[in-house]
Amino acid sequence: MRLVRFGPKNQEKPGVLLPDGSRRDCSSLVADFDSAFWESGGLAALLGAVKTAGRELPLVAEDARWAAPIPRPGKVVCVGLNYSDHAAESGAEVPPEPLLFMKASNTVVGPFDDVLIPKNSKKTDWEVELGIVVGAEARYLESPDQAMQYIGGLTISHDVSEREFQLEHGGQWTKGKSFDTFNPLGPWIATLDEIDDPQNLTLTLAVNGQRRQTGCTRSMVFGVGYLVYYISQVMTLEPGDLINTGTPPGVGLGMKPPVYLRPGDVVELEIAGLGRQRQTLRSC
Repeated sequence: MRLVRFGPKNQEKPGVLLPDGSRRDCSSLVADFDSAFWESGGLAALLGAVKTAGRELPLVAEDARWAAPIPRPGKVVCVGLNYSDHAAESGAEVPPEPLLFMKASNTVVGPFDDVLIPKNSKKTDWEVELGIVVGAEARYLESPDQAMQYIGGLTISHDVSEREFQLEHGGQWTKGKSFDTFNPLGPWIATLDEIDDPQNLTLTLAVNGQRRQTGCTRSMVFGVGYLVYYISQVMTLEPGDLINTGTPPGVGLGMKPPVYLRPGDVVELEIAGLGRQRQTLRSC
């Protein structure tokens, strides 16, 4: 099943994307795709209802805004340098275990919303990533295989980064990752039954029509199941949390010379089976 949210900011409603491409309003069935939805087994109940009467749900207007497919998550956990070729372009060694950092949860916006370049920023960069939506509370899981049962679904996550604040201002990477609008998400969450193999998904990103990133999740240093398992050893993952799993090579920082985003630039992202995003960069 593909879960979507739609509507103006702060007025979003839950919906589903049917195989025919139509978005359907399911707000009569669930309040939202929040932690309570995942905790209560709402996904299974919704799947049954949609199978029975999905085409009877109200159509969502074609011009309705695509919102982030989850409301503000409790936390956003990010994994750095999780593609060996991206580590190489960044001049860093592949970490022996997942390199974790946090991103502010209010960075999450819709997949077609504008991205705001921070004041005085000269080094705003792009990063296409596979996002994991946590579907059940996960603490001290026993194995990566077990961890797969705790995944609500997968989505496209744009881990926008300001490299000066990330790398030149001291402290942790969180500084360069947490500006407003720095995590466009969606357009939908695909439940795992929609995905043949999470470790064989092609990721691409283009800036102003020029391909910048091309990768595949098979090149992850640490795979989807392992990341959920590993993170559960150091913090409790709660339903509705988001995990950004790292980016393949081709970021602006790695170009020679580096190239960064400017107002008016258009970034387009795609992951096989998870749709497309498109954002325009604006001045803050």
